Formats: sequence, C-alpha cells, structure tokens
Amino acid sequence: MNNNSGNLSVVGWREWLALPDLGIEHIKAKVDTGARTSALHAFYVEPFEHQGKQWVRFRIHPLQGNSQYVVECTAPVKDRRVVSDSGGHREDRYVIETTISLGVCRWLAELTLTDRDSMKFRMLLGRTALADNFLVNPAASYALGRKPARRHKKPSPNTKDEQTP
Repeated sequence: MNNNSGNLSVVGWREWLALPDLGIEHIKAKVDTGARTSALHAFYVEPFEHQGKQWVRFRIHPLQGNSQYVVECTAPVKDRRVVSDSGGHREDRYVIETTISLGVCRWLAELTLTDRDSMKFRMLLGRTALADNFLVNPAASYALGRKPARRHKKPSPNTKDEQTP
C-alpha cells in the first residue's frame, strides 16, 4: 500500500466519472469505502457466449432520473460472486473488469452488476478501486470536477459498434 499521501488524488464522497470501455461518458458515483467491490446499475442482464468465452450484455440508465437515455453494454465476465449489500441481502452478481476514468486518472477495476434503479447513485466506487490511488475527503463533493454541460442524446437503434459482439 502506498502511504505517501502527497502522491494521492483527493476525491469527495461523490464524483462524476466515465466508463469509456462501456460507452458511458458520465455517471455519478458514490465513493463508498465500506463497499469492497464497486457496483454498477444494470438491467436486462443477459449472459451469452462469444468466441468460446462467457460475456454479459446489459443496459444502464447512467443518469439518475433519466429513463429515456439508455446505454447497452457488453463485457467479458470476469467472475460471478455472492455479494452482501449494506442491508445484509445476498445476491449472485456478474463481475466485469473495465476502465474507470476519474479526473486525470484511468485504471482497470472490477464492477459487479446489479439493479440500482431505486438508489440515488447509479454506481458505487468501492475501496478496492480506490486503493493506492486516492484519499477520500468526506466533506467534499466532485473534488475532481463536475459533469460537463453536454446533453446526452438517445442512441439511434440503427447504430451498432462493429467491435461489440
């Protein structure tokens, strides 16, 4: 573990970040040091096989309160785990690994997929993803920047990423 706090970026209790591998330009995340693994809101989660490997397809409403803007994502399945939420409820979840972009930092992190539609934040950024890179200031919000004012457009149903299985 890196104990040299002078080299660590400070994040607030909530931050805007991007998941570029999933095509998510902006998502508000709650920084949650009580959660080991990060969690991403997902619905219509569907496993499938691609080139002999297990993948998962899912949809997300990355912006809270906006059910019109939907991003469909695909990712290789890294694992399946039983995860306990803060209320002690256990759930079997798919685990993916993807790039997180926060401020000027970019790194790979594991995310579990779960329905967070009723939650205030579409994503939790857990302590494993934060380790060795960030210090958390619980009194701060958006310490690494606010979401740009760009408006999201609903993707056309006729467009498909050629690299997406």
